Amino acid sequence: MSLRKLSVEQLLERASTGHRGALGRLLTLAENSATSEAVTEATFGLSKAAHIVGITGSPGAGKSTMVGQLVAHLTKDSQTPPAVLAIDPSSPLSGGAILGDRVRMMDVDDVAFIRSVATRGHAGGLAMSVPGCVRVFDAMAYDPVIIETVGVGQVEVDITAAADTTVVVVSPGMGDAVQANKAGLLEVADIFVVNKADRPGASDTRRDLDLMLDLSHMTGQEDTEYRPPIIMCNSLVGDTVGEIADAIDTHKQYLQSSGKGVERRAGRARFEVANRLRQQFEANLEGVLDSDTRVLTQAAAGQISPLAAANALAEQVLRF
Repeated sequence: MSLRKLSVEQLLERASTGHRGALGRLLTLAENSATSEAVTEATFGLSKAAHIVGITGSPGAGKSTMVGQLVAHLTKDSQTPPAVLAIDPSSPLSGGAILGDRVRMMDVDDVAFIRSVATRGHAGGLAMSVPGCVRVFDAMAYDPVIIETVGVGQVEVDITAAADTTVVVVSPGMGDAVQANKAGLLEVADIFVVNKADRPGASDTRRDLDLMLDLSHMTGQEDTEYRPPIIMCNSLVGDTVGEIADAIDTHKQYLQSSGKGVERRAGRARFEVANRLRQQFEANLEGVLDSDTRVLTQAAAGQISPLAAANALAEQVLRF
């Protein structure tokens, strides 16, 4: 029987036996707004508590190459298979993922499950479907689940609401250390990786990060129990990828021992609930604006102010 004809429950049963096609179909359904609710309900209660690792940083920092090396390392040492959600830019024609990140990870595509997801215009560097896809991977015992953001500059902090451990990748000569500070990533990073460490200026980038972390500590912005490590890396060689994996494991243990892991998972739940409410609100807003044109006509004619128009429509918009 075609996978398209199977129910979500039947797909879950097949995927649990290692059927990659069924898993791919589940992820497609999780991405589709019309079927995502069914996947969410079917996977509820199936969590294996996978560790969620977010990889972020500016475009060109070498995130995808580093993730490929990290996944190859994890498949050798981990008892459970890793999965990757690579958030790619959306195609201007189809709206789908351009697959640039996926191409850079082809060497590990047969040992880990790698899924490209389109941002579809979402400004935070994440796709709205990410929580649902993560839940599918978690239910199928993939651990860790790695989320690589698209790299959009100063709005990358969304990843911290979706991940347990956030890895910020910077590279020398691009002002990334200062950019990380401007973007607020300094406060939310759990691990820093200075990639392309063989390039001139790598030691300066590390020094800048150290100074910024010191300043955060002095101003009370930094967690006094945990200081993000700074790892020098050349992802083309992959010689320090084991150090990155160890740092992720160390942070995971810290989250468990300090109780902050519970806080992060509560934050993830809040993030997803808020996003779903936002989706419902926006859909209802568009429906009200399309159906009640009288108020908009009055506002356009200058008969009432935009504030008065919004207040007149507010009750309808908030009525889910």
